[in-house]
Amino acid sequence: MIVRSKAPLRLGFAGGGSDVSPYSDIYGGLVLNATINLYAYCTIEETAGDSITFQATDLGQSCTCPLAAEVPVDGILDLHKGVFNRVIKDFGVQPRACRITTYSDAPAGSGLGSSSTMVVCILKAFVEWYNLPMGDYEIARLAWQIERVDLGLSGGKQDQYAAAFGGFNFMEFLPDGNVIVNPLRVKRWIVDELESSIVLYYTGASRSSAAIIEEQKKNTSSGNEDAIQAMHRIRQSAIDMKRVLLEGNVSGFSAILGKAWEDKKKMASAISNPMIQEAFDAAFAAGAVAGKVSGAGGGGFIIFMTDPAKRRLVINALNAMPGQVVGFQFSEGGTHGWKIFV
Repeated sequence: MIVRSKAPLRLGFAGGGSDVSPYSDIYGGLVLNATINLYAYCTIEETAGDSITFQATDLGQSCTCPLAAEVPVDGILDLHKGVFNRVIKDFGVQPRACRITTYSDAPAGSGLGSSSTMVVCILKAFVEWYNLPMGDYEIARLAWQIERVDLGLSGGKQDQYAAAFGGFNFMEFLPDGNVIVNPLRVKRWIVDELESSIVLYYTGASRSSAAIIEEQKKNTSSGNEDAIQAMHRIRQSAIDMKRVLLEGNVSGFSAILGKAWEDKKKMASAISNPMIQEAFDAAFAAGAVAGKVSGAGGGGFIIFMTDPAKRRLVINALNAMPGQVVGFQFSEGGTHGWKIFV
């Protein structure tokens, strides 16, 4: 039997960073994001013998471990191993010989939540394989625990919930650790207008978000008032953006996105850099009216807003840069899996 799964990547529009501890633990976080038709993929194939093979074809990495209830987490495909170990431990299922293969439409460090999305995708494949009793909330929460607690990787909570639920969501991260996902019913013409107004640009440089997130956490823990007030405004921007989005006020959406980017840059020194600023300069000279890096910052993807009539001019300007413009559409569904009987 073969099991497959996929999970969508997301664009972070407003509130990003307020889902990261300790800020969310103290003040509570609010995030507005939406998934797009770029995905993480996983295949689990049952095999003969007494070993487990993990491979990520997009990373060119592979390793084989003896079949056991726990495999060593040693820096090679730890996301894959972390999911395997936690599933066997939590659900008491019998480990089976298999080959687990993954790849993603976006590289790690892209700012689209690719690492967390991959964890959700692998976990969904195990849910399908072992018929585990897990819904979207349970999958997202366990994926967060695997990544943040078991593996000790820095980051927030929004990516796991976006990948699990899919679509446009207004998310609440409560100080008690609970998460509420509010799906937004965005009219089709508003979605079309957004897709026509957004240019998604990949800088060509992936980055590790850990250092940026650690500086952000330090600023909150140390009581850096400028950084905390900036994060308060970022959290409020999610509320403001939800309203204008549902109204179809795309110009208001652009204004909030741009203001949130200015506040975001105050959270850590490495969020922007000359490469990012050069892309902003080129896009704005061609007609963009607002922009924001998706994710922690420092590289990855940039969301630019423009009048649809000027969209081609912005695309041409950015394609003359070292990176590339990536086409996309918004997606509605979250992670899902299926079985193939051979």
